[in-house]
Amino acid sequence: MTSPVPQQRNYLDELNNIQRQAATQIDGPVLVVAGPGSGKTRVLTYRIAHMIQSGMAPWEIMALTFTNKSAKEMKERITKVVGPRGERVWAGTFHSLFAKILRVEAEHIGYPSNFTIYDSDDTKSVVTAIINEMNLNKEQYNANTIKSRISSCKSNLITPKMYVTRADMMEDDKAAKRPFFHQIYEKYVARCKRSGAMDFDDLLFRLYELFQNHPAVTNKYRQKFKYLMVDEFQDTNHLQYSIVKKFISYEGSPRNICVVGDDAQSIYAFRGATIQNILDYENDFKPHGIRIFKLEQNYRSTEHIVQAANEVISFNRNQIQKTIFSDKGEGQRIRVIRAITDSEEGKRVADAIMEQKNRWHLANKEIAILYRTNAQSRVFEEWMRHYNVQYRVYGGMSFYQRKEVKDLIAYLRLAINQQDDEALRRVINYPKRAIGGTTIDKIAATADSHSMPMWKVLTQVDFPARTRSAIDHFVAMIKDFSEKAKSHDAHVVAEYIARRSGLMDELKQDTTVEGIQRLDNITSLLDGIKTFVENDVVEDFGFGIADSGLEDAPNPQSGIRNPESAMDKSLAAYLQNIALMTDQDDQTKEGDYVTLMSVHSAKGLEFKSVFITGLEEQLFPSFMSFDTPEGLDEERRLFYVAITRAEQFLTLSYAASRYRFGQERSNPPSRFLDEINMAHLDASSPIGSRSAAPAGKFERAHAHAAPDGWFRTIKKRRDGQLQAPWPAAGGGAAH
Repeated sequence: MTSPVPQQRNYLDELNNIQRQAATQIDGPVLVVAGPGSGKTRVLTYRIAHMIQSGMAPWEIMALTFTNKSAKEMKERITKVVGPRGERVWAGTFHSLFAKILRVEAEHIGYPSNFTIYDSDDTKSVVTAIINEMNLNKEQYNANTIKSRISSCKSNLITPKMYVTRADMMEDDKAAKRPFFHQIYEKYVARCKRSGAMDFDDLLFRLYELFQNHPAVTNKYRQKFKYLMVDEFQDTNHLQYSIVKKFISYEGSPRNICVVGDDAQSIYAFRGATIQNILDYENDFKPHGIRIFKLEQNYRSTEHIVQAANEVISFNRNQIQKTIFSDKGEGQRIRVIRAITDSEEGKRVADAIMEQKNRWHLANKEIAILYRTNAQSRVFEEWMRHYNVQYRVYGGMSFYQRKEVKDLIAYLRLAINQQDDEALRRVINYPKRAIGGTTIDKIAATADSHSMPMWKVLTQVDFPARTRSAIDHFVAMIKDFSEKAKSHDAHVVAEYIARRSGLMDELKQDTTVEGIQRLDNITSLLDGIKTFVENDVVEDFGFGIADSGLEDAPNPQSGIRNPESAMDKSLAAYLQNIALMTDQDDQTKEGDYVTLMSVHSAKGLEFKSVFITGLEEQLFPSFMSFDTPEGLDEERRLFYVAITRAEQFLTLSYAASRYRFGQERSNPPSRFLDEINMAHLDASSPIGSRSAAPAGKFERAHAHAAPDGWFRTIKKRRDGQLQAPWPAAGGGAAH
């Protein structure tokens, strides 16, 4: 007897009217302007589900996100609606999906399919080596600055050859006393290519190069992906938008593209993101009948919080007009903490947290302390420990950045790609095997002068007998690892390499607490690889081989025909998986902890109670933003993001003085405090170093400190009569 089929729920009934319109508008260009807490993820998910239910093939849909976590959550939600077909949607980060394409098409641009992906540390190491080889001043040629400028060039599609033709950029380099930057850039690109390596920017830059120079390849993917969706569109840079246009802008194209984002939450200019992409999108697609939907109902926060956010963002100049509203009731007014010092700020924030835990029974994990810079976390950590409150700081060293972890991963990378100079340089003499620093420098210099990978030097150049013996042993060992990787899964290979390389024995010799922890980290890494191998749940792409369009692409590392198969448990697949992890993918750990993080890290998260700290001029907004109106606008968007993380309770704090760079500094309260209507601020139970004001008379409490008062400056600034953030130094909130 056949079991009855469960009745399919009507998922569209879960959407409000405007959400439903956005989810069911499938064809042509679409812009969904999604305010904070407006159900963006649900709309995005149900739109894809609706496309599949309407007959679109899931493997013809590409959904680009900014975190693997978002992509995974999206596919899980789609699958709940449409079943296993949802797993076949190409959903992932820009870097993850583009890396998949590049693995298949790499030979067209002169790369091996098993190219290494360099992380930020690898990039810095290559840049540092080039600076040293050129005998350049390390202060003038700071490796981080050079790395950032190279990234900016790639994000703006400026190659080394194009760079030297840009008189303005060459003049800027001379003015900055870095006239040899273009040579560093040229050497860096050449060195990465000969190492068979791409950095994160290359995963975008090289894909653009592929599409630009190989029309047949471009058409192949245009035909494959008939529908394109981009989440968090306000965070895209010039290069990402250029690639998106390559997919959908061609003669006869239906322009089936939907972008979702919020210009008011564009906060990553320092990473190359440009708000102009979302501001220009309407004009770019107006000739093609663009449809615009604004999601303005906030389902996360109470009315006081939402209105405060609206008021703050209204001071920005260029924006897509929208009015966010909430039907969750007025809720609690926003509390303001005024402290004399940053240490007192830490104590008063801790006091307020204890009050909320006791009065409202909040769990630690429902509370977040946000700050503008990571250095501010110290005082809050001290007071959390003082009150014995469990907390976790985000933004510290990633597990994958620890030395011992990077050492083992370097061995794993070499097993897959012997041309990887950075991995080779890292482990050729670790553990020590009589290949000293002088020898390594000579190997690197020879490789550079002959434009060949260091691995070729090891196998082709003569060395003194003792060194030759050590090198031969190392080469034989890596070849052994490489053979092992072709026939075994990632965990078997990694465990073999950890022991055979001598790395485990080396760490076991250190019996200090730190040494034991380093060994534990290696064990933890191996456990993670074991989980990767045993996990049959599709975590990345999971489309079927027959539907992928890539079924003819062999994987030389694993022996598995389709490298994109969910069953690929090879070492190469594992390395790509961890190389493409984003900052936010490691943020949601279990446990009852108060969260301490920068505002940038908090984007996309929500908490019942949020404390926004350090609200002083020069700190938030940052002194670095004062040079341009655009800089201040971005700081205000950052504050807007911080406010809208709060569901029920929002507390703002600042200190009259704090130690920065070893000196005590006094700054007036942030102009952002001045931009919130006092009707949303709690004046009935002030927290701070001054006497209480009568209930509802918050403005009076500030009248003696700021002659114009908070409320009156708002109107003056709106009317263009007041430019300074505060009428007098030291003015502002009395709480």
